[in-house]
Amino acid sequence: MSEVYANRRSRLRDHVNAAGTAAALVTRPANVRYLAGAAPQGSVLLLGRSEDLLVCVGPPDDRPYEGRPDESVRLHVLPANGGDTAVAAAGLALAQGADSLAIEEHHLTVSRHRALASVAPGLRLTDLGGAVEQLRVVKDEEEISCLRIGAEIADQALGELLESILVGRTERHLALELERRLVDHGADGPAFATSVATGPHAGRRGHRPTDRRVEEGDFLSVCLGATYRGYRCEIGRTFVIGTSPADWQIELYDLVFAAQRAGREFLAPGAACRDVDRAARQVLDSAGYAEALPPLTGHGVGLEIEEDPQLAPSAMGKLDACVPVTVEPGVHLPGRGGVRIDDTLVVRPEADGGPELLTITTKELLAL
Repeated sequence: MSEVYANRRSRLRDHVNAAGTAAALVTRPANVRYLAGAAPQGSVLLLGRSEDLLVCVGPPDDRPYEGRPDESVRLHVLPANGGDTAVAAAGLALAQGADSLAIEEHHLTVSRHRALASVAPGLRLTDLGGAVEQLRVVKDEEEISCLRIGAEIADQALGELLESILVGRTERHLALELERRLVDHGADGPAFATSVATGPHAGRRGHRPTDRRVEEGDFLSVCLGATYRGYRCEIGRTFVIGTSPADWQIELYDLVFAAQRAGREFLAPGAACRDVDRAARQVLDSAGYAEALPPLTGHGVGLEIEEDPQLAPSAMGKLDACVPVTVEPGVHLPGRGGVRIDDTLVVRPEADGGPELLTITTKELLAL
């Protein structure tokens, strides 16, 4: 893996040097981990003129799921009460002879930016922008393997929950149980706060579980994800509790399923991100649900649960091969509930079989 991290840093260095900047300071934790193999709490990465430094407030924890720093990056541990790692890194860049430093302005606070400018007035500060995030969009096979294992863990946790008795249990209790099962099956932890929504809450994107109890005839929508070696996947499914679905539930479910299938089938290298969104959205728009739709159909996943690209009406750019994304259309009807269906897939060319589905729990409308 050391060669992989070195190659990533080399690509970023080429970008930085082409912009006329001597060094770069990476502060966003996911970006630090992507380039250095680990991102201990409070650490920053300096791509310096003479060497790369991982500046930490203490020795990294020796826990596999935290990642391990790349051996070719030298650790620089600050002394006790040694201050801000970013400010210290700026001083180290100056000591290496840098006259300019690219920083992640979108991640730094105003006060931290001012501190950098004051501690190293001889450094010209420039904006690195989203350069690292753009490097992260296309995943290598090792990264995809981590996502695949995370998806298997999430599928397993969800499958076990569906075999248990659900009526009478609260949304909050079910969410906690799912998160425990994720860890039991080898996840670092949940990829995000698990959402369990029942009855009138079902289908609501980002619903926070409440003490509402599951009742017969409810829609139950679940959205969860596992983190494995830092990589985060996502799955969402909707079921009916305890009885045969009502006609309106079948109709709504079939419609969202058709929209999700339309979006999935549009995933291909070269496809415009907004066109994937449009393919799914048109199915629901044409049925009169335009007002009930979420702002986007999907998004990239990786070291963070919401990465580029965005699959949304205003999204720019096109998909590349080996980009993992979610396709997650849904409809929520206030007071009645709704449906969400959410998969994580990897964009693949048609010659390789088309999009690779990572989350494989059935999408049949089950009565539990």
